[in-house]
Formats: sequence, structure tokens, C-alpha cells
Amino acid sequence: MVIRPRYRRPMFAALVVLALGGVYAAAGNSHPASAAGQKTARTSDAAVSTALRVCPAPGSAGVTAGSLALATVPGSASSGSAIVTSLTPGGSATPGPVITTDSRPGLLQISRVKTAPALAKAQQVGQQGSSPEVITQVGRGGVLVSATGAMAQGLEVEQTGPGGLVTAQCEAPGTSFWFVGPGQSSAANVEIYLMNTDSQPADAQVSLLTDVTKGAPLLGNADNGITVPPHAMVVQSLSTLLKSSKVMALNVTTSVGRVVAAVRESQSAQDDGGWLAPTQAPAKTLVIPGLPQASGERELYIAVPGSATALVKITAVTARGSYQPTGGTGIDLLGGSAVAIPLPSLGGVPGAVKISANVPVSATMLVPGGPPGTSGALAAAAGPVLEQGVLADNPARSTELVLSAPGRAATVRVTTATTTASASSQAGQTVQIKAGTSMVLPVRPPAGGKATEFTLVVTPLSGSGPVYAGRVVNSGGAVRSILPVPSSLTWIPLPPVQNSLAAFLP
Repeated sequence: MVIRPRYRRPMFAALVVLALGGVYAAAGNSHPASAAGQKTARTSDAAVSTALRVCPAPGSAGVTAGSLALATVPGSASSGSAIVTSLTPGGSATPGPVITTDSRPGLLQISRVKTAPALAKAQQVGQQGSSPEVITQVGRGGVLVSATGAMAQGLEVEQTGPGGLVTAQCEAPGTSFWFVGPGQSSAANVEIYLMNTDSQPADAQVSLLTDVTKGAPLLGNADNGITVPPHAMVVQSLSTLLKSSKVMALNVTTSVGRVVAAVRESQSAQDDGGWLAPTQAPAKTLVIPGLPQASGERELYIAVPGSATALVKITAVTARGSYQPTGGTGIDLLGGSAVAIPLPSLGGVPGAVKISANVPVSATMLVPGGPPGTSGALAAAAGPVLEQGVLADNPARSTELVLSAPGRAATVRVTTATTTASASSQAGQTVQIKAGTSMVLPVRPPAGGKATEFTLVVTPLSGSGPVYAGRVVNSGGAVRSILPVPSSLTWIPLPPVQNSLAAFLP
């Protein structure tokens, strides 16, 4: 019998109804159908079994060289491994040489990474994707962390500089990354690093948004068609494209494959420079956590990537409560603009800043300090801590945790781990944050030890409201870095299943 096209959908639906009837008969009354024929099944979750992280600096030479800090806080898994391999100049279908392997879940591991061999002359010239304004070159150094089982659960990887302090969190591959910060006028050198963790080439694009380009904002794909070879890294200098800008916003996307993007700014080749933390994708509500107690003027960088005018309101979440700071209301920003907004009244006020807008925006906050050769320490917008947050490598005497509860009151447990003691063996400290407030918590390694570096774990407890957290590292009497506490999951929530025929129909 030939089924004509116009009858396919009804007949298929009838078959699905029969099949669903069999399912319900087998399941008894545990999932009864509603009158509308739809019911949401209980949401379940899947344990994390694999994870990837990539770092651009370890293995490089000079001021960017450094080590690798890796920590895990596993859940259900009891065994696994984390293999650290070198990225391959020019690319390779398989991962590069193994640097180290870790199979000790729950403990901090610091790995010293040797400087990669110098690039050949042929690798130092412009690669595919280069233009007169932007040269794409092969990257030297960089490492890939491939973790499984217990070493993938609650995984956090960070890179450290030559002085031992953390310079950046190593990110997982994705298809979109946002960066907002000072422009080329205050950071003469702006470099973007693109890393590919997969076995096939990736195709990336960089969209630029600045406060000035020939007198007018620029929004567009000015840097397209960047080929990132498999298991490799490419580097671009964006200084020419961003010339004379005071504020910049970068959006790295891919049309093929995935990448990890990192941005570094410096005044000169001899400066340490700073790595910009990726900020949250544009949204109508953002929270920038981790604002320190240090004095000095704050400056908010906001980018409006759409064409509509943004009406922005700023709320400070402090130890004394939430309020609109001077200059934090009545802010109108044109679409396609990137601006810096001084907020002098927030100097010396620790906590977080909540940004509300009628259209999606992206933002970061600059505070005095930062590594040599930078405009200051940059705090990025981030989401609340889900399940647990892990910070791999913290200096023993100069780390502060800034906890904020912009909405309901929050309760968290803060525990630590070292290279020999896991977080699960520590009682930890329970901390309560009142609704609409923030608090600063100095953190130290486990009592009785002599550790100079330790891992920090932040766990929201049952019934807690959303908590946003940032880590502040101080050095030489100044803020050196501000990094958000990421959600380091042991499980991934699965979407609810809908008993709906629409899911089956062609």
C-alpha cells in the first residue's frame, strides 16, 4: 500500500499514540497523562564523565610563561585521570606530547610546564586568515587538559605566571566568547589567542565594538575566516583595528567547530600584562561579583551590541545593603556603542554590582591595581554558583572571597584543599549572607598545614538563594587579580521530557 504524503502525518501520529499507550500500560500509573495530553516528567541529571580545559600561557616564553594548577572536587565517580598535553604548532589530528598525568581526585596539583621549542621561520609568518590590519600567527606553547571520571567532576584549571600567582582561569571549548575592557589607548598591545581542542579545523570570527572608529562606533565582523588547526593555537594582534579606542568589546564566534578564546593586554613586550576574563554573554540582567575593599575609583565598561538604545540602571550590593550609587541611574546608551562610566562613589566599597537594562548588554568593572603594564584589575560579569565553585590555586596569605546575595539570603559552605589534603576531609566554614548584601571573607589553607597554595571550594547549601562570588588576590599592597568563582559541576541537569506528539512528528 502506498501512503500518500498528505496522510503521512496523521498515520504517524496514530502509530505514536499506540506506542505511547503501550508505554503507559507498562509503566502503570506512575506518569499519568494530563487532560491536554502533556505532562512534564521529573527532571533528572547525568554525571559529568569527561571535561576539557585549555590554557594559552604554559609552555610559552618570557613574561607569559608559567605553570598549571589543577583541582577537582568529584561527586559520584571514584577514579579517573587528567592528561595534560602540549598544543601542536601548526596543528595535528591527535593531541600533542603528554606533559603530565594526574589521577588523584580531590587534591591540588601544580605542574611546571617547560618552555616549548622556538617556532620555525615558516611558522612565524602570517597564516591563513591574515589581512593587512590583522596578522594571524602560529602560537607557541599552550596546553590541553583532557579529564575523565572523578578527575572531570568538579574540575577547575588555572594558569599561573612566572611569579606563581594565577593569571587566568583555563576555559572549556565553546562557540561564543565575550570580552569587554580597556581599549588600545590604555593598552598598547591587544592580543587574542584562539585554541582548538578537536581533531578537525575550526573556523572563527571576531566581531569588534569600540567607542571610536573614525569618529563613530564600529560593529561588525572586521576579522573573519580565521582557521584554527586541530589541537593548535593561533595568535592575532588587534592593536591596529582597535587603534585609539578607550573601550573595546570583542565577540569570538565559530561557524565550524569549537575554540577557546583568550585576550591579553599589555603596555609593552616587557610588561607582565593581564589576561581578560571572559564576561557573561549580553543579557538584560548582569552581576559583576568580587569587587574588593581597595580604595580608588571604579570604572564600568558597558557594550550594547544591538541597534536599540539601552536604558541602564546600576545597583550596588554591599555589606550595608543594595542601593543605586551616584551616577547609577538614568543611563541611556546608544545601540552599537561601548562606553566607560565612572563610579567614584563605589571606591573602597566591596561587594557586587547588578546591571539592569531593557536590552541585552555586556559589562565589566575596572578597579585600581592589576599586573604591571595594565590599566587595573578587571572584574567580569558571571552567573551564580551552581552546585559548587572551585578555585584551584590560591596564595595562602593574600586571598579574599567576596560573596554576594542580590536576591534572597544565601548560605554557603567554604572548604579548602591542598596537595595532600582533600576538601572532603575538611569541616569547612558555614557562611550566611543576608538578602541584598555582600560580605568579604579572608580565606586561609587548612589549619595545621604549611601549604603556601591551596584550593578553595564554595558550596551553596540547601535552601540558599543565588550566591555570586569572586576571588580577590592581593600582592604588594594592591589588588593583583579578580576572578569569578565558576560553577564546577559533578552533574549536568537534563531537560524535562515532554509527552507531546509534536516531538515525534516530522
